[in-house]
Amino acid sequence: MRFLLALLTALLALPAHSQAMRQAAERLLAAAPEATRARMQRPFDDADRLDWHYTPRSRNGAAMKELDARGREAVHALLKTALSAAGYRKATNIIELELVLREIETFGLMRDPERYHLTIYGKPDANAAWGWRFEGHHLSLNFTLAGDKAAADAPSFFGANPATVPKNPKFGARQGLRVLAAEEDEARALLAMLSGAQRKEAVFESRTFGEIVTGNAAKVDPTSGSLRPAGIAAAQMDEKQRAQLWKLIEVYAGSFEPGLAAARLARAKQGGIEAIHFGWAGATERGRPHYYRVQGPQFLIEYDCTQNDGNHIHTVWRDFNGDFGRDLLRQHYALTRGTPHRH
Repeated sequence: MRFLLALLTALLALPAHSQAMRQAAERLLAAAPEATRARMQRPFDDADRLDWHYTPRSRNGAAMKELDARGREAVHALLKTALSAAGYRKATNIIELELVLREIETFGLMRDPERYHLTIYGKPDANAAWGWRFEGHHLSLNFTLAGDKAAADAPSFFGANPATVPKNPKFGARQGLRVLAAEEDEARALLAMLSGAQRKEAVFESRTFGEIVTGNAAKVDPTSGSLRPAGIAAAQMDEKQRAQLWKLIEVYAGSFEPGLAAARLARAKQGGIEAIHFGWAGATERGRPHYYRVQGPQFLIEYDCTQNDGNHIHTVWRDFNGDFGRDLLRQHYALTRGTPHRH
């Protein structure tokens, strides 16, 4: 009951942030030329809303390169309503890694920091459901809103290639940059705190899977064989180890503005912290391919660093019942049933 109360408290703190997103989205639409606005906006029930990905593929919506300075500024203003300062910095650094890849790869001209797309689903409205996505290579941020009442922020994907930018003068100030350093370091700190017996239980596979297991699935089923909780349960950890596990979860929640972060953490506590599992696969030494998973009754974190000899990170947060605002929308539609409001 206390976890449900914490979740409700977190959701009730959201309206100001939901309103800020709506107002920022309205300003963005107003700033975009008519043709660009038409590409940027799609129906709320469009299948594209669930068709997310993190590769440099073709996308609907409007690309940053299509916007003038005012439009780009409006996109960044919208991002800042949803992300914390750390999360916004993480997102912009991921985009700038495209410039590093231009130098590293033989086909580097394909890498383009302006091929990040903004799509708005439905009409930003204080009462109706709507959503938006900002997406490109190694970044997919999906938001669903029940008017100005509440917002959901899953699935969310952050990736980094290279995970550590090589030391080379041509990369300038980006040399040594680790965009997702905390995602690796806090997990390694937890692994190091485990006893020998605990570590044997936590490391559930000697090899990685080559990618996050869930890929870009529209919905994740925790009862499937590949996603049953793996590794060691927090119930088998001591107090300091559980605190470190929670610190790792906070890294992922902390990319979002405080209201959304609080809702994520309240969701993660449902079922009790003791039910959360931490599982590791692959090498435990730095610089080699590795993977980990943090899984609770309601959520899943996946981290994979397999490609490019363990210098290429993919991370994702999934909500089993709340991805794309499924829980939020069920509650919203139930509350508005029988009223003049229509979706």
